[in-house]
Amino acid sequence: MITFKAEIERFAEMGEKTGWSYVFIPGTIANEIKPDCKKSFRVKGRIDHVEIVGMATVPMGEGDFIIALKASLRKQLRKEKGAIVELQLEEDKDFKIEIPEDLELCLSDEPHLMEGFMKLPMSHRNWYINWLNSAKTEPTRTKRLVKIVSAMDRGMTFSEMMREGKE
Repeated sequence: MITFKAEIERFAEMGEKTGWSYVFIPGTIANEIKPDCKKSFRVKGRIDHVEIVGMATVPMGEGDFIIALKASLRKQLRKEKGAIVELQLEEDKDFKIEIPEDLELCLSDEPHLMEGFMKLPMSHRNWYINWLNSAKTEPTRTKRLVKIVSAMDRGMTFSEMMREGKE
């Protein structure tokens, strides 16, 4: 477990990251958590008094990373931009997102659907699963299931599926 302090920062203008609140993890510390890693990985531990598991690090080049802090986490911390937090982190080697049963049933109807889903990088599968699981009502969840199955049938990425129909 690596312990260090960091300031909560916020992106002003940074493309898709505009407005994100985050903590910066310098390359030297990231290298202690997961040696020689240049791509996103998951961490667990604590930020101040709040326990975290499965949080994704985002690579920022030169071996540096950030951890995005959602509003709900900042509320638990009772801290915003400019505040200092103490982080105790280690790699979360046990992190796994399970395929929801309803999605698995839908995809297993046709072998090529499940095959296409499993060929996606783990992070992309997680985007689909998290999007499905974030549905607040059963009708919304059903619509999302249909959209995911359709996207797998047509070999679409998550971002292609999300952009479809928005032009």
